[in-house]
Amino acid sequence: MHALPLPRRRTVLGAAAAAAALTAAGRPATAAELPPDAVVAAEVKAEFLHGWEGYKRAAWGYDEVRPVSGGRHDFFAPGHTFGLSVVEALDTLWLMELDEEVARSADWIEAHLDPVVDAEVQVFEAVIRLVGGLLAGYLCTGRPRLLERCRELTDRLLPAFTKSPTGLPYRHVNLRTGAVSGKVGPLAELGSNLVEFGLLSRLTGDNTYWTAARQAYWEIYHRRSSLGLLGTSIDVETGRWADTTSCAPNPPVDSYYEYLWTGWQLFGLDELRDQYRTLTDAVLRHQSERSGGQLRFRQVGYADGATRGREQSELGSFYAGLLAKGGDLAAAREYHRNWTAELDRHPVLPEVVDFATGQVRNPRNDLRPEYANSCYDLWTVTGESGFKADAHRWFQGMKSALRVPGGYTVAEDVTTGRLGDLTPGYWFAENSKYLYLMFAAAPRFDQRTGLLSTEGKLLRGAVRP
Repeated sequence: MHALPLPRRRTVLGAAAAAAALTAAGRPATAAELPPDAVVAAEVKAEFLHGWEGYKRAAWGYDEVRPVSGGRHDFFAPGHTFGLSVVEALDTLWLMELDEEVARSADWIEAHLDPVVDAEVQVFEAVIRLVGGLLAGYLCTGRPRLLERCRELTDRLLPAFTKSPTGLPYRHVNLRTGAVSGKVGPLAELGSNLVEFGLLSRLTGDNTYWTAARQAYWEIYHRRSSLGLLGTSIDVETGRWADTTSCAPNPPVDSYYEYLWTGWQLFGLDELRDQYRTLTDAVLRHQSERSGGQLRFRQVGYADGATRGREQSELGSFYAGLLAKGGDLAAAREYHRNWTAELDRHPVLPEVVDFATGQVRNPRNDLRPEYANSCYDLWTVTGESGFKADAHRWFQGMKSALRVPGGYTVAEDVTTGRLGDLTPGYWFAENSKYLYLMFAAAPRFDQRTGLLSTEGKLLRGAVRP
């Protein structure tokens, strides 16, 4: 859950083609009208491979592909690549039983991923995408060199925590020199590390990573207001709030709440469950607004609860699934209905909508996976096929509007059909995975115990053949 730089190249569809693409999904099939699961699973796998082959042809070994122009994009630092899409795709390839591609990808990572480059990287993105991807790759394949690479990289990220006077991590760190920068960090960036660091400590027996992440979590939680709300960003050197707006579940705070629940599921620490419960109760009490059976969340002052805005970000649509997992099923259904209603207006969801006016505030679509993530979580909690129908509808919209000969691309304007030129690395980690796990038998995944990270990385439940 993250923002991406604007694509450099812009591609414009003809007006008729754009309108056709964006309305092709039409009204959703009901659960009873869905194609057989095996048919949908095969289609999802084929579309994933369409994107994967496009990446391999034009950008193999680079962070991200520009599927329209056939170019490449360095995600973390210009002139430096980490093979981000390779790392992001690894456990998806494994779950889909594409073992030749798994071997090719793991071989590339072991030979070419350099965790000691002289480049400044964003700690948050490096943790959820690279550290998480390497951990998932190791859990799936058992290849020890992947875990070694993961540890080498995480050691290079640790100065962001250890050089901070509060223990809250700086936003950026130079992997070679250890120099840190970015002293004001948004909540999601400060608190989306406990799962990956804790799992790495468990696998290596080195408690350093867990200790650093847990300290950061306590520093955040103890700064909640008397209403039980958290602000948006903190100065990591002074520990003071830099922005006192409570904007959950929107970015840039979104995944912090998710990590509390996932951390409890993975490690069984009641303190994480209790923190999640306290903070979620406050969000539901002070930020909820209901209308027509739909739930939305306004932005408020964290100390007084006064309204500061009514925008909702597509990135926040994951929250329905999190609410369901946390036991707030009625609220989860209402919030999911809110986003499903947006699919009536925009089969490819815009980035930001003002729910007070219905106006689109940001018409982009960055190939986000959050709505599909919620469908998957709601389905796993309830077993209801209606959520599979919602996911299938979302998939058909993506396929109709954002598929290009070189793979899948972002849209610059979902209201006109104007496309960009980028396949974000997370597309290989998340979009197809949630769909595949809903519709495929997926013998390599234990649905009863399986656990995915905010970036869709497989943390638990891998069943090796």
